[in-house]
Amino acid sequence: MATFESRAARGVPALEINKVLRNTYALLAMTLAFSAVTASISVAMGGPNLGFLTLIGFLGLIFAVHKTADSVWGLPMTFLLTGFMGFSLGPLLSAVLQTANGGFLIAQAFALTAVAFLALSVYTISTKKDFSFLSGFLIVGFVVIIGAWIVSFFYWTPLLMQIMSVVAVMLGAALILWETSAVVRGEETNYIRATVGVYVGIYNMFSGLLALLGMGFGDD
Repeated sequence: MATFESRAARGVPALEINKVLRNTYALLAMTLAFSAVTASISVAMGGPNLGFLTLIGFLGLIFAVHKTADSVWGLPMTFLLTGFMGFSLGPLLSAVLQTANGGFLIAQAFALTAVAFLALSVYTISTKKDFSFLSGFLIVGFVVIIGAWIVSFFYWTPLLMQIMSVVAVMLGAALILWETSAVVRGEETNYIRATVGVYVGIYNMFSGLLALLGMGFGDD
């Protein structure tokens, strides 16, 4: 995932852009599958809550991926990050699975995320629209959600959880648009950074939707 600065479009050949897209989606599929495995392991372990280690691990691994994306360590760090993020979903998945219709809610969140990701990706690739203007929103949004997440450790309310979930969904959609736009416009030519950017968008969208669905229908 590239940093949220304004990036000027480069004169990148269409063949190279298509190659970056293919590599991005191939790696994305593998990382999502790997995350599903680590999430399943976490659920089988009872969904251990990592607390502040979740935030520290996420920020540290994001930084590591960004620094190693152009080296042989880029791929291992990418799988380490996505595996860790999948594992960190364990508490949420376990909580939802404890409800009467938990399996259905997870499938519903997955389907909604898949449809949204497909629609956002197709729109951005077909129009080649510049979504770099979302940089400011992404910066503010991530600062807000990280701050709210820290506050939730000391003062948790259903309303705070709902707000965090809505913001997560919005950030996820914006990040998918922003990162995909950067690739199709030749602003991002590293498929590892592109993959991580799109992955984080999907992760935020799925976890946000699942939390909202769980709060709204988990007790029905």
